[in-house]
Amino acid sequence: MRPYELTLAAAADAIRSRRLSPVELVDSVLDRIDEVEPHLNAYATVTAEQARRAARRAADDMAAGRHRGPLHGIPLGLKDLIDVAGTATSAGSRVRAGHSAPSDSTVAARLSAAGAVLVGKTHTHEFAYGLTTPQTSNAWDPDRIAGGSSGGSAVAVAAGAATFALGTDTGGSIRVPVALNGVVGLKPTYGLVPRTGVTSLSWSLDHVGPVTRTVEDAALVLPALVGHDPGDPASVPAPRPDDRPGEGTDLTGLRVGVPGNYYFDHVDPEVEAAVRHAIARLQDLGALLVDVDVPMARHVQAVHWGLMVPEATAYHERTLRTVPELYQADVRVLLEAGELMPAGDYLRAQRARTLMRQAWARLLDEVDVVAAPTVPATAATAGCETFTWPDGTVESVSDAYVRLSSPANITGLPSLSVPVGHDSAGLPVGMQLMARPFGEGVLLRAGRAYEATMPARKPAPVA
Repeated sequence: MRPYELTLAAAADAIRSRRLSPVELVDSVLDRIDEVEPHLNAYATVTAEQARRAARRAADDMAAGRHRGPLHGIPLGLKDLIDVAGTATSAGSRVRAGHSAPSDSTVAARLSAAGAVLVGKTHTHEFAYGLTTPQTSNAWDPDRIAGGSSGGSAVAVAAGAATFALGTDTGGSIRVPVALNGVVGLKPTYGLVPRTGVTSLSWSLDHVGPVTRTVEDAALVLPALVGHDPGDPASVPAPRPDDRPGEGTDLTGLRVGVPGNYYFDHVDPEVEAAVRHAIARLQDLGALLVDVDVPMARHVQAVHWGLMVPEATAYHERTLRTVPELYQADVRVLLEAGELMPAGDYLRAQRARTLMRQAWARLLDEVDVVAAPTVPATAATAGCETFTWPDGTVESVSDAYVRLSSPANITGLPSLSVPVGHDSAGLPVGMQLMARPFGEGVLLRAGRAYEATMPARKPAPVA
C-alpha cells in the first residue's frame, strides 16, 4: 500500500511509531496530486514547496520527540474559502483576482498548530453559491459532477490527493459532495467550529467541518477545530462531549429515528435501498428503530432560501454593484434576486426557523439520531440540469441535492454523511445521521460502529 492510500488514523499511527515519515507521506500525496489532477481538477492551488518544507519540519520534530498529536505531518487540503496567510483565497471567482490573505483563518491556524501540512487550496463553486463545483470532476466518473460547493475537498480526499480536508456547509456543501464521492463529511453544530477568516455565503447558515476517508478520521480532526473564537460572533466554547465516539460496534440502546415523510420522498430507488439497508445494519448492531415524522417539512425550502438569499446578497452588495460582470451568470442571478427580496420575507423566514428548531428539539427528545439519505440521487452527468421523478415531478439538480441536507443548516443541528454503498453504475451512495445540538459524539459513535462492519475503503479508482 502506498502512503497516500492510508487513512488519517493509519498514517498517524505509522508516523507516531516511526514506520513512516511525514516527508514520505507528503511526497506520496503530492505525487498522487500530479497523477490525478489532469483528470479531476480538485485543486485551485497546490502548495508543493511549502508542504515539503512543513513535512521536513514535522520529521525534525518527531526525531526530537516533539509529537503534537494525530494530525502532525498529515497532508490536508483547504477549501478555497479558507484564508491562509500569503496564499490566495479566490473563492472560485474572478472577483477575487489578485487576492492574498493577510492572515490565517482560525481553523487554518489551529490545524497548523496541530502539525497538519497544507498541500493546497481546493476548488469551490463560486463563493460557495452552488451545488456542483463545475470545474471539478467526480472521483468515480469524470463525466459526472463532483457536487458542491466543497467539491474539490471531497474529490481530493476520495482520490487520495489529500489525507483529509476542510469544507464549508451552508445548505449541504460538505455532505452533498462527500456523498457523491464516497467519503465522510461532518457538518458540526452551528458555532462549534469558528468561521473567522472564512469567506461567508450566509452567516446564519454557514458551518466549517472535516472531509475524511473514514468516520474514525473525522473523530481525529474535529477536536483540533473546536473552541471559542472571539472573532466569530456565533462561536461557542467546546462543550463537554455528550458521548465518546468509541471503537466497538455495540449500539444497544441507541434510538434511531427513521423518517416516514420528506427524506424518502422523490429519492432514487437504489439510493433508498442502500440507505434502508444501512439503517437495518444499525439495528443489527443493537439500535432501536423508531418511526418519526419530520416537522414542518413543506416549509424547508422556502425557509432555507428565505435566509440564504438575502444574507448572501448583503455580503456581496458592494462588488455586485461595482463589478457585476466578474460573477458567473448563475451566481449573479441569485445575488441580484436577493436585492428584490422584501425584509418582511427574511423576518418571516427567521421566525419559521425558530419554530423549526423547537420542533426538531422535540423530535430529538424521542430519538438519539435521525437516519436518512444524504442526497436523493447519485452524481448527475455534467451538464444535466434536472431530475425527473417517477411521478413526473421535475426538479432542478441543485434543488434536489440541497433538499435533504438543508434542514440541518436551518436548525444548526450536527449532521454526518457516511458512505453506504454504490448504485448499479458504481456511483457512491451516502447516508446522513443527525443529532441534537453538540451531539457529534453520538454521530461519530454510530458512524464508526456502522463503518466497522464494512470493508475498508480505498481511494477512488481514478482513470
